[in-house]
This record gives sequence, structure tokens and C-alpha cells, in this order.
Amino acid sequence: MKVAKLYSFHDIRIEDIPIHEVGPGDALIKTKASGICSGDVMPWYIEKKAPLVLGHEPAGEIVEVGEKVTSFKTGDRVFVHHHAPCLTCKFCKRGDYVQCETWKNTKIIPGGISEYILIPQINLENDALKLPDNVSYENGSLIEPTACVVKALKRANMRHGDTVLVIGLGVMGQLNILLARKYGAGKIIGADMVPFRLEKAKHFGADVVIDVSKYNHINTLKELTDGAMADIVIIGPNSVDAMRLGIASVGAGGSVLFFTPAKHGEQLIIEPNELYFRDINIITSYSCGPTDTVEALNIIEEGTVRAEKLVTHRFPIEKTAEAFRLTAEAKDSLKSVIVFD
Repeated sequence: MKVAKLYSFHDIRIEDIPIHEVGPGDALIKTKASGICSGDVMPWYIEKKAPLVLGHEPAGEIVEVGEKVTSFKTGDRVFVHHHAPCLTCKFCKRGDYVQCETWKNTKIIPGGISEYILIPQINLENDALKLPDNVSYENGSLIEPTACVVKALKRANMRHGDTVLVIGLGVMGQLNILLARKYGAGKIIGADMVPFRLEKAKHFGADVVIDVSKYNHINTLKELTDGAMADIVIIGPNSVDAMRLGIASVGAGGSVLFFTPAKHGEQLIIEPNELYFRDINIITSYSCGPTDTVEALNIIEEGTVRAEKLVTHRFPIEKTAEAFRLTAEAKDSLKSVIVFD
């Protein structure tokens, strides 16, 4: 089978490897669609894992199951999360699945951009979902990124009518725009410097957008909010500069959500009293767990998030490097998906 293997940020190769054998509790899927994640194009983050088979957003058809598998069968159309929690540790019991040691150590084999993927028993049992008939494979590949937004917005503890600012309008920013109203947002503001993405944000539900290449972000935000600033700020770009801008954009009693980590080695210096006396909350949200993927699938099935809205480019596995570069450019594209025959 063919796989897309990354050796460095600028060295992605298509290689042939054997299809993995299926154990008694495992399943094998024939991959139908697998998305390129914006996290995959952060060089410091992805290269530390190299060499690796890229991708963690697959959907496909089960072509073989182990003798002990009872919940799934050959022919099932499925989404599978690349990590799966134990569901019994203290972290799982309080819903912090990403801190579970089992979650951290589980994986799909060899990765998402592969013609066939072995789904270990724990992934199959604890975070795999059958796709309804009205959810295509491309829509199935959007479950994991949508679930990351579901988790983030729940952690933000939004109140009905809050003003929400989304900084960075790549595909994850657009997903935050699409879902913010569902979780209670009153006014939604998007900020970016790419005209294509600013227009998409307006189409997806932003009440107003700020082109930071033309206008002063803080001054414009003050005008748009009559000086109150944003109640919730969601920061997408992986940089300390974006985090500083987000903190400067939040109003008293508000929350700043770090949706993405900063670049490796960067340090964020904060004036504690500026946060303390204004009751500002700093919130993080890393990845997602099984309750989030279930909610994401429901959102996709109802039509709020659909591939027709977000997928702008489709590539065969042989052109994975091109899809990777397009995503890294962060210009006139949103979601790139590798599609398989």
C-alpha cells in the first residue's frame, strides 16, 4: 500500500509498505478521505516526530475485522480518532481525555494518509464512530477538527449574547466562526489579513471582519464594540505575538482561549495584575476526546459543518506534498483533503 511519509518539512515521500496484519480485536480500513491538519504544517511540531506517516483525520470503510470484534463489521463506513483514552483513569473520569496516558500512547497504524489503516482495538472500541448514510467520507474526515472546536467552545464557557473574536481565519478559525453562534455567541468578529479568508468568514456567519493588513486591530475592535472589546477571544495562529494581541483584545471579565500552541521556545510575558484586576481568564484547549467526536458528528450530520463549505482542494495521495505546501501557505485555501479511490 502507498503511504505519505514525512522526513522533514520539505521532504515528503510516497512509499510502498506492507499492509498491517489485523489482530483479534483490531480492524483494517480502506481509507477514503484524510484531511491535512493545520498542526501538520507547524515545522517545529511535526519534524520532531519525523520520520512519520502523515495524517490523523481519516475516514474509510472497514475491509477486515478481527475474530473478537463485535461492534463493527466489514463494510461499515467509519471515522476513527488517532488517539483513544482508557475511559477509567482520573483524567478520563473528569473529561480530560487528552491527559490520559493511554490517549497519549495510542495511535492508528501507520497514519492517516495511507491507503489502508490498522485500527487497534482500543481506538476501535473507545473512539470510532459509524458514519450515517448522509455523512460522506469527506465529511467524516472533518469530525476530528470539528471536535477540537467543540471542545474549545465548551471550555470557553460562553454566555448567551457574548461578543466573540476569532483571530486567524484558516480552516480552524472558520470552524470556530461556524460553531460560535450555536454555543451562544451574540456578535462574531473575525480578524485576518487574507481577503479570501475574510470573505469566507463573513459567509460562514461573522457579523464583521477586521482586515489587519489595512486597519489597526485594537482601534477597530474598540469601535466595533463601543470600547467594551471582546468577551471571548479565540487565538488561532501559533505565535506569542498572536497571543499578546488576543490578550489586548479581551474586555473585563472576559476569556482568552489559546486554540494553538506557540512556536517552540517562545515565551509569553504577562502582567499578572492586568489579568487579576480585570478578571481575565486564560484558557487552553488541546485536541479532543470521544464525547467531543460524538457531538461533532451530530453537528456535521445536521449540516452546520459540511465538506462542501470547507474543503477547497482535493488531492490524490501522490500529491500529498502539494497539499501540504498549500496548507502551509495559508492563503486562498481552507481545507485540503487527500481522497482515495
